[in-house]
Amino acid sequence: MLKFENSWRFEAPDSIPVGLINEFSRLIGKIATQGNNWAVLEHFKDYFAPAAGTTSGPSSSASWAETDLDRYMRQAAANAPLFIEAFYNGCKTLKDENEDLAVPDIGMINRLLAKHGVAYDIRPPLLLRRGFQNTAIPMPEKVPSLEEQAQELIQSSLSGAEALLSEHRYRQAVQELLWLLETVSTAFQGLDAGRGTVQGKYFNKIVGDLRRHGPGTTLDQVLSWMTTLHGYLSSPTGGGIRHGTDLKAGIATKADEARLYCNLIRSYIMFLLSEHARLSKNHTSDQF
Repeated sequence: MLKFENSWRFEAPDSIPVGLINEFSRLIGKIATQGNNWAVLEHFKDYFAPAAGTTSGPSSSASWAETDLDRYMRQAAANAPLFIEAFYNGCKTLKDENEDLAVPDIGMINRLLAKHGVAYDIRPPLLLRRGFQNTAIPMPEKVPSLEEQAQELIQSSLSGAEALLSEHRYRQAVQELLWLLETVSTAFQGLDAGRGTVQGKYFNKIVGDLRRHGPGTTLDQVLSWMTTLHGYLSSPTGGGIRHGTDLKAGIATKADEARLYCNLIRSYIMFLLSEHARLSKNHTSDQF
């Protein structure tokens, strides 16, 4: 059993989305191809049925076992910790019984949790929930005023950073979002910022143009904070993320620091996207 807050067993903090249920179901199907398909399905039934608050008896066929397992999984999904524990324990006991059997490892499970926005990490013997201080700032599913290809790039980068955090690859996670921040800033090229057009082609120049065209505004202040963080993370004697770290004075990025940096950068990205949508709308309105 995984160890987590006792109250979670009775009052679910959150649930498992349908997409993740389907992903775990497909993984069980792939595990089952390595041996007795029916037996593997019955094995996972024994873990998901209790998580759903019921008991499991033998199914009359492999087909019925698959149907019954699917029902238990969807019922258990109402409680995310119990669902995750059921899948983890099911995989672990199978592996313990047969070392040659391939099952999803902890890294893969954590990546899938992050991919579907399920705020838990398995760190045996613990199941940790990312709380207020380390929960990723939510981003809109659709980014306004940008092309579909740009939307896909942004969502892919955000998901990639979250997966890297779950794998404890902290520097790479911050680096991924810092790259995304610089990329999003390029959307302002050629845009009318109110007192002039943004002419810069790189992050610092673009930010400088935006600040000059909107002094004393909220945008000006946020860009000042953003520039400070960007500069610190870029410096070898600061965060050491963008240009490498000083081997004598540099310190590896810690988990809490990485989550803080990622949350700050996410918030700046979200603000930039909102400002881009506002300025684009104003620019369009001025043309009519």
